[in-house]
Amino acid sequence: MQITFYGAAQTVTGSKHLLRLKSGYAVLLDCGMFQGMGAQNLSLNSHLGFDPTQINAVLLSHAHIDHSGLLPLLIKQGYRGVIYSTHATHDLCQLMLLDSAHIQEQDAKFVNKRKSKQNKPHIKPIYTQQDASLALTQFKTVHYNRWIKLNNEVSFMFTDNGHILGAAGISIKVTEDGESKTLFYSGDIGRPHHPILKKPQSFPQADYLIIESTYGNRLHDENTKAQAQLLQEIKRIIDAGKGKIIIPAFSVGRTQEVVYNLDRFISEGKIPAIDVYVDSPLSVNATSVFRKHPEDFNADITNYMMHDDDPFHFSKLHYITDVEDSKALNLLTGPCIIISSSGMTEAGRIKHHIANNVGSADNTILLVGYCPPQTIGGRLADGAPEVRIFGEMYSVKAKVVMLGNFSAHADYLEMIDYLQCQNAELIKKIFLVHGETDVQQAYKQHLIQAGFERIMIPEMGQSFDL
Repeated sequence: MQITFYGAAQTVTGSKHLLRLKSGYAVLLDCGMFQGMGAQNLSLNSHLGFDPTQINAVLLSHAHIDHSGLLPLLIKQGYRGVIYSTHATHDLCQLMLLDSAHIQEQDAKFVNKRKSKQNKPHIKPIYTQQDASLALTQFKTVHYNRWIKLNNEVSFMFTDNGHILGAAGISIKVTEDGESKTLFYSGDIGRPHHPILKKPQSFPQADYLIIESTYGNRLHDENTKAQAQLLQEIKRIIDAGKGKIIIPAFSVGRTQEVVYNLDRFISEGKIPAIDVYVDSPLSVNATSVFRKHPEDFNADITNYMMHDDDPFHFSKLHYITDVEDSKALNLLTGPCIIISSSGMTEAGRIKHHIANNVGSADNTILLVGYCPPQTIGGRLADGAPEVRIFGEMYSVKAKVVMLGNFSAHADYLEMIDYLQCQNAELIKKIFLVHGETDVQQAYKQHLIQAGFERIMIPEMGQSFDL
């Protein structure tokens, strides 16, 4: 068999890994959209790099758009097979793929207005809501820890990896020429002490590993430190009687985690009730999906729900969907908290909130996750004195705080701990994906020190015989 890497190769987005057997049977692991790549986004996302009609099955690790976002394009270009996922991943994709399609349509509409004035040919969206709806009809959901037979050569099993609701690592058994081999794809690896989700689950011994490496060169602070920083910033604006905390957050996972922390702060009497606005229709709907899947919750939040049956709601928490209500937030002077998407700060309502608030020293931009260097959030994290938003430059006077350990990605020690279920001597090759090149080089050295060898860092489009 052969594995080819069509995305997330020496970069953190666009996960697409294609497994081809000698028989011609082909399994695609994820079909993600490139994000945060600036002007390259359109060209990278318009071409999959392979023929979708030649794919026999798709195994989806989780719902984040950089792993699922090009499934509608896959369908549009002729894939008619099954997309396998967990139940929660399917429920989240019902929201996220249609939302992504809406963004493609709106972006094309915006660009075409300018092209009409220039008498230039119009562009088409990468895919439409109709394509996304069709993709959703091809999903088939399966439970964790059950081997599913695709054909006489290939079986797979999902194991909970704790990254977001429904996220999974994927074990794949392949039998060729009378010999069986096992490949494991980690997807994105969660953290062992997530406030909501269960810790990553061990997985069967594999011959080949495809492992993410997003934070392969860093260690997260303790969760308690991030909570203390969040609490400190909230108290600062409450004491001042003014100011906003603007939090760019992924609609799935990060938003619910922040809201849950705020719920606990208030119920434990650490802060008085403060106006909190979750300004994202997708976040509102995603929170409903979380409520639908308490089976994925860990013991901590389950026990908390014994006296608070809805950890994603409290007094003065406002879920905003209407555009006019979103615009009205600009008139507030605070103190208040605005949580909005996208988490990578390159699209959505968060850009408007940063533009309207970054110029005041009363405000705080609180970054709770990874933002690529070329995005607004990435430049803010790097200490840029000004940022470009919607073609205009804005001076950065607001306080910028980075809370990295709110990340849903494990750090390098947590990832190595995740691999302790494996006998390193039995692993023939390890492929590092979903990470920047310098980070992957650092993580490779950490893995070698931990006893793992034969580590590869694939390039985009590179193939390996297994």
